[in-house]
Amino acid sequence: MPRTPASDEDDLDTPTPPVFFAEQALLGALLLEPHRLGEVPGIGPEAFSTAAHSAVFAAIRSLPAPDPDLHAQNTAWLDKVLASARKQARGLSASYLHTLIQVCPRPRHAPAYARMIEAEHARRTVRTGAQRLGQAAGDRTHPQPVPRALVAADTLTDSVDRLAATFPSGPASLPRTPAPTLAPAHDGEEAAAEEERSLLAAATARPAVIDQMRWLTADDFVHPRNAGLWQAATALARRHAAVDPVTVLWEAQHHALLASGAEPAELLQALAGPAAGDPHYWGERILQRSVLATAHHVARHIEALTNDPATTPQQLLLGSRRALASLNTVRARWHQATSPTPPPPPHASKAPARTRAGPPRTTAPGPSRATR
Repeated sequence: MPRTPASDEDDLDTPTPPVFFAEQALLGALLLEPHRLGEVPGIGPEAFSTAAHSAVFAAIRSLPAPDPDLHAQNTAWLDKVLASARKQARGLSASYLHTLIQVCPRPRHAPAYARMIEAEHARRTVRTGAQRLGQAAGDRTHPQPVPRALVAADTLTDSVDRLAATFPSGPASLPRTPAPTLAPAHDGEEAAAEEERSLLAAATARPAVIDQMRWLTADDFVHPRNAGLWQAATALARRHAAVDPVTVLWEAQHHALLASGAEPAELLQALAGPAAGDPHYWGERILQRSVLATAHHVARHIEALTNDPATTPQQLLLGSRRALASLNTVRARWHQATSPTPPPPPHASKAPARTRAGPPRTTAPGPSRATR
């Protein structure tokens, strides 16, 4: 089958995607039987993959449908479509419009062709949103990287929700596309290690704050050794046990940290290091890295779903929602860490005292002596 005009071809050796032929079939059906435009109300010019096809569809939609009998006898209406479409795609020719008509298998199948185009447009829309999320999460030079990444995540979530309303609801199987492996954090790894060591030293010196930092988990740490030490420290704090470098080291061996080959003396040195700074500050720094890493991983996962042609629209939307849900989990902890602490409730001694005429009654009053 012929492809788009030369102005829209990037590489003739590139395999033509199936949606291209669906676009040709739909446009051919509408050029041959313009009244079928009413059968595809949910599709717009932006849904087409090439500028030429988008221009042809926009022209068809902008012109009044011709009289069927006259349309069968001459090409006057097709000439108007061509003239209008050429304003957006100069490479279009009359021969290509006739090609579109010739390659359409069944004009009455126009709604089916339109659904194929809508499905591929949904794939491109989600892919674009995932790429923008990945770019936002990977840009550590922005003054507020986490809020910027979360805005991109919200935009992607809105797109997924909007697209989900256009496709039939019902049970859908999970996508078969394997999730990409979590990329190791080579960029800024030493800075991350320094921040984690600073947190461990500061928190061990001020153990009262550990239980206040429930928004930080061991999964947020880049280095497993530091993650294990934090897990041990939080376990002690939540049991209200003594917390210092020695007790944390002892707890760490119960979490199998020493079984990984870590030297006890090195762990003790990390815990007893200079306690500079506020533990909350270092904790927020670590959590920020975790939020951005999770957002970047989610973006790569969703983009992988869009790149798998075997993924159906329902699977794509279901898989995207599940991936975004994992970001919402760490996002909730980020808001918990960075939101202002609500003021404490008034102390009981400051509450207005209740006045009572006497001690509270615990039993119903009995009959008076005078009535006996």
